[in-house]
Amino acid sequence: MQIFNYNFRPKLIPTLATLLVLPLLINLGMWQSNKADQKQAKQDLFEKRGKATLVQIGAEPVDLETVRFNRVVVRGKYEADFQILLDNQIYQGQAGYHVITPLHIKDTSIRILVDRGWVPLGADRKILPVIDTPGGEIEVTGVTQDPSGKYLELAHPDSLQGSWQKIWENLDIKRYKNAVPFAVQPVMILLDPASSAGGFVRVWPKPDFRIEVNRGYAIQWYLMSLALLIIYFATNIKKISTEDQINAKQ
Repeated sequence: MQIFNYNFRPKLIPTLATLLVLPLLINLGMWQSNKADQKQAKQDLFEKRGKATLVQIGAEPVDLETVRFNRVVVRGKYEADFQILLDNQIYQGQAGYHVITPLHIKDTSIRILVDRGWVPLGADRKILPVIDTPGGEIEVTGVTQDPSGKYLELAHPDSLQGSWQKIWENLDIKRYKNAVPFAVQPVMILLDPASSAGGFVRVWPKPDFRIEVNRGYAIQWYLMSLALLIIYFATNIKKISTEDQINAKQ
């Protein structure tokens, strides 16, 4: 194929390699772009629901995606017997726990987990911190989030094992539901810093959706696709010499 003063004569192997690799690079770029769009949608949802009015949670089971990031209010009683301390939580460089307590929702048989905040680790890991839990009916306000965490866990110290395991390295809502004799809502409430419902240190960081990371990866894959095309054409196109041009006219 002649293009102006150049001949384009693609070789078989480079052409096959380009046809195989180019779609892969483009698809990887699209995959990262889609991930960035999904995260952007979550961030927009977080901003929108954070400004909305309080949502009442009651007897009806809620859907995680429907109430995620909502500011909610619920009345009930804490049940300290099924409380857990989420391990390896750092605040201002100090190790500690997050205190997560189920709240028995008023006039229902359903509980909802409430992250009441951070408490420091004691001098000896075998001695658990004393957790003061309010009795009686209280009103809890806060923001809902997905309570599921990582699934890789290290062994727990034997001295802390018992009828109810108080120290958890990660919060897996499915595991928690299997461990308790009652129904649990699929969301957790981060107790509002201004709430008087038995909270501890509550500095809730804004979720980092890392959107720019995915966008950066997408740009890299698209640039690699462009580079592959440039290399392909550069290695398969050749300028027609003056002598060849003269011979072609004769």
